[in-house]
Amino acid sequence: MARRLFLTLIAILIVVTGAAPVCSMLVKSLFVGGRFSLSSYAGLLTSVRHWTLMGHSLALSSLVMALTVVVGVPLGILFGKTDLPFRRFFAVLFLVPLVIPPYIVAVSWFDLLGTEGLLAHLAGGSVTRVTSCLLFGFPGCAGVLFSIFLPIPMLLTMVFLRTVDPGLEEAGRLVTGWRGVLKGITIPLIMPGVLLSAMLVFLLSLGEFSVPSYLRYDVFPVESFTQFSAFYDFEAATAAAVPLAAVTLVLLLVESAFLRNKTYSPRPSPGVERLPSIPLGAWRPWLLAPVALLGFVIVVVPVAVLVVQAGGVGSFVEALDRAGGSLSRSLAYAVAGATLLTIMGFFAGYLIRTRALKYWRTVDSLTIFLFALPGTVVGIGLVSLWNTPWTNLVYGTPAIVIVGYLAKYTAITSRISVTQLARIPASMEEAAQVAGAGWFRRMGFIVAPMARRGLLASWLAAYVFTLRDTAITMLVYPAGHETLPVRIFTLMANGTPELIAALCTIMIVATLLPAGIVWVVRGIGTGEAIG
Repeated sequence: MARRLFLTLIAILIVVTGAAPVCSMLVKSLFVGGRFSLSSYAGLLTSVRHWTLMGHSLALSSLVMALTVVVGVPLGILFGKTDLPFRRFFAVLFLVPLVIPPYIVAVSWFDLLGTEGLLAHLAGGSVTRVTSCLLFGFPGCAGVLFSIFLPIPMLLTMVFLRTVDPGLEEAGRLVTGWRGVLKGITIPLIMPGVLLSAMLVFLLSLGEFSVPSYLRYDVFPVESFTQFSAFYDFEAATAAAVPLAAVTLVLLLVESAFLRNKTYSPRPSPGVERLPSIPLGAWRPWLLAPVALLGFVIVVVPVAVLVVQAGGVGSFVEALDRAGGSLSRSLAYAVAGATLLTIMGFFAGYLIRTRALKYWRTVDSLTIFLFALPGTVVGIGLVSLWNTPWTNLVYGTPAIVIVGYLAKYTAITSRISVTQLARIPASMEEAAQVAGAGWFRRMGFIVAPMARRGLLASWLAAYVFTLRDTAITMLVYPAGHETLPVRIFTLMANGTPELIAALCTIMIVATLLPAGIVWVVRGIGTGEAIG
């Protein structure tokens, strides 16, 4: 009884924080002046500009999806299946662009390729005029988003490789080489994971607004954000947000129908401690070189450019003086949000894993839908629901930011928890139940301690995503409570390049520092990381 009641409360909390704001936004968009009206949507459907923006968004998302899958899947195979040198180091290196605010990557490339960038001092203005034109537009947006979302297919490929039965590969090796095994057995078996990663990249690219906004490429999320934040036109902003939500919903329904049973809770193949490794032999240096070059270009160069552009210590002192409060708030909100997300995600994951309630699949689908939904849509929904005199206790305080984090990112912690809980034998909890231990006691003394690695991973992932969040926070934060990503984004209009670069560098350090500390403390030192 206690288990059912508590898990029901978790499900209700997910609905209140996530589904209710989106539904409120949709309902209010259908009633203008207290009367049912489709005027906003009529204007949307008849506007040539909106159709053009949707075309831009779909083309950009499709190209980014294709590029990341074409490059990310081979990288995942190299890092997860071969004896490539330094493969673990490179796997971590490629994660860096994903865990920092996306527009910071765009800023770093502007500092390099812009008309006033570092390249202008080396190659002259004629070269940078060409590179700047390429950066500010479709090619630049696609390139930046490619570097940001490349880790998604890479990581999911590595995860799903561990679900392949090594016995099948060994049987294939009796009649063909590793190339034939990969083509005929391994890749077809991990294809559901590859398709899932492609869908996630498409949806995340479709909802991204900060990079296209900075690089001046008009897409649908920028239109929705501009209508709401600049013109305070709720109906127009909602009408521009609904198509994004509709595309997200359609793709998730397709995923649920064709992929969900094949990608649900991926686990390592039972009884296998170490997967068979593909010996690269003489190909090792020839494959290592392009991997190292790619990592250098899309990770090392942007970070190094920011450090160089920041100049001396004076820029960092000025940055902390002007945005120190924003940094403190960002860290506080991220720690609070990560802690609550870890707790809620753990119990949501337990609900999904054990199927304790008959609507467990609805809870799982809802969290995934909210995560895939553009942050601008979630933010507008939060304003729609909570911006009332009766709820000002939440809306007028930083609590609304935390609510936004819970709405958007519960899927991350719940999916990590599902995977970790799948490793815990059900007999452990059942034995404690037979001995008379109540559900809360079983969770506190058996399940949670055995899932501690998953809880730590959940907290770190939640910390990273909440700290980097820009779209939701920018729409809902109370006056005087802006976070560092929001502060940087607003300063880009009138701040000096040195100040912006210093702030971006501080943001990168604040994002990566906790993960680095855990990496060192847990003994995942340099020797293991690059072995």
